[in-house]
Amino acid sequence: MQQIINFIIRNKTFLLFLLLFSISIFFTIQSHSYHKSKFINSANFLTGGVYNSVNNISEYFSLKSQNQILAEENNRLKSLLYNSSIKTDTSFVDSTKFNGLYRFTPANIIKNSYSLNNNILTLNKGKNDSIKEDFGVISSKGIIGIIDKTSANYATVISILNTTSQISAQLKNTNHYGSLKWNGNSPEFVQLVDIQKVAPVKVGDTIITSGISSIFPKGILVGTIQDFKLDDAENYYTLNVELFNDMTNLEHVHIIENVDKPEITNLLNE
Repeated sequence: MQQIINFIIRNKTFLLFLLLFSISIFFTIQSHSYHKSKFINSANFLTGGVYNSVNNISEYFSLKSQNQILAEENNRLKSLLYNSSIKTDTSFVDSTKFNGLYRFTPANIIKNSYSLNNNILTLNKGKNDSIKEDFGVISSKGIIGIIDKTSANYATVISILNTTSQISAQLKNTNHYGSLKWNGNSPEFVQLVDIQKVAPVKVGDTIITSGISSIFPKGILVGTIQDFKLDDAENYYTLNVELFNDMTNLEHVHIIENVDKPEITNLLNE
């Protein structure tokens, strides 16, 4: 405290000058609208620049949490999207429960394989997140695969780039459907087999999930027809489908749970 008093005594002339100068500037700004507007604009410019810099730094360090928020928002939007097509009549009770018929959980791929015949992916969600076998996995661009096994915190996925994989899919413009398989050749293409010869197949047509199984809802994107051919008996088409997903470059995915799947399974088992 004594040092502060000594500093004021030593610099009393300069400090008095600063005080009087500040008072004069204050009254000048208050009494002249032009000076006042210039001062406010300058202050806004300086503080705005500081706030913008602080905000940029804050945004950089909060990218992880922002990504999480976006993932949760994507889940909500996907729930609305895929449940909006569900028929809402008297037999459908409480359509808002569990966000409708389908529940979405965000996850990250921590291991991805695409160069083998039977490719498997690993996700960072498991039983602790209510993830079970036979749940579907998609990305923002389309289908990825089906949950195969789960542990407490992780799950493995049978990729669509797996020669054992079979998923029901159809032409977007018609109800002709078949089985989506992979011949083990290119990670860019899968094959849709058993499409009836009467189907109006064209190069460039979009392929989507059929919704026939209890794993995926109808309408999830798969890819577009690159080419097609009839089988030896000339009864069915085999379509070569170029995937919307780049299966060699995946990170964020969504796990799909059909809330009614246990009931459907029990009914079929009976």
